[in-house]
Amino acid sequence: MQNFVQEGNTITVTSPAIVKSGDGVVVQNTFGIAAHDANLGDPLELVLEGVFTLAKAPGLITQGTRVFWDDVAKNVSPVVGIIVIGVVTADSPAVDFTATVRLNSSF
Repeated sequence: MQNFVQEGNTITVTSPAIVKSGDGVVVQNTFGIAAHDANLGDPLELVLEGVFTLAKAPGLITQGTRVFWDDVAKNVSPVVGIIVIGVVTADSPAVDFTATVRLNSSF
């Protein structure tokens, strides 16, 4: 195929802020995990697929729950938000500060 560009599990974007490797990043309607540190305006590789441990909003989030990215709090939440990012792969008790999330790169 002459029109094939790449697999699509990572993409290069312009960093919308100063980010650290592993940070959740929103660019318009796209959510991904920063593959490396970047400054505002730098090229940034975003990982769109995979399972990641991410900061979460307080409270229980059960396995299979669809989660959204809160770009203000910089965490995942079961409260309906702007960008659905995936599903929690294991129960995350209220006392935990993180959740394991399988990213959903499709819309």
